[in-house]
Amino acid sequence: MTPAHRELFERYVYAGAISRDPEAIAALFTDDGEYEAPLVPEGHPLPRRMVGREAIRAGMGAYHREPAHQGTVDVAESGYVLHDTADPDVFVVEIDTALVGPTGQRTTMSLVQIFRVRDGRIAKLRDYFPLPPQ
Repeated sequence: MTPAHRELFERYVYAGAISRDPEAIAALFTDDGEYEAPLVPEGHPLPRRMVGREAIRAGMGAYHREPAHQGTVDVAESGYVLHDTADPDVFVVEIDTALVGPTGQRTTMSLVQIFRVRDGRIAKLRDYFPLPPQ
């Protein structure tokens, strides 16, 4: 795994899951960047597909104002594995996110993300995750 891929992924996690900052998330994408969450059901607060920084900023902003999971991420208990692919601009991440609910209940959400990078930014991100526990 290239250091640039790891750094981009870690910046994405911090901007999204940790700080919930739609400006910072959008800044990681190319101008024409795409975000897709194919497993998200219709009507979910997170749009299934967003194209362009403005759409990503708006969609992530709306989602993070009223996230489906009201708890927090336990960074110390969460983990990930990054995988290179035959294409040097594509990497895959397996993630196990430890979540702590508002009453202290703990659960783990496993997900997979596929990143396509162009000029150091995210050109396309496919985010395969189950809906967080309520």
